[in-house]
Amino acid sequence: MAKRFSNKEIFKTQEGVRYYTNVIYPEVPVTEDDTYVIATDGDRYDTLAQQFYNDSSLWWVIASANVSKTDGLTVEKGKQLRIPADASTVRRLFDDVNAQR
Repeated sequence: MAKRFSNKEIFKTQEGVRYYTNVIYPEVPVTEDDTYVIATDGDRYDTLAQQFYNDSSLWWVIASANVSKTDGLTVEKGKQLRIPADASTVRRLFDDVNAQR
């Protein structure tokens, strides 16, 4: 997960508490190479990212491409999910959007 915050500036409050600026997740464009799956019992964004990208820290790529009603990593059973074909493109979009902040 730290990869998403590697370029974010760290600030400190007067009390010395460290924090990052908030991040903005880009709109993930649909491509003809995207994969669609139906979530099964126990599916999670991080395990899907591990399965499709060999990197569980890219869970946010899949979560950003799909509207989620939960705040966690779990996925609703039976929901169709879009798995973006190129996580590196989404990462570049993320970096571009957040570099201007």
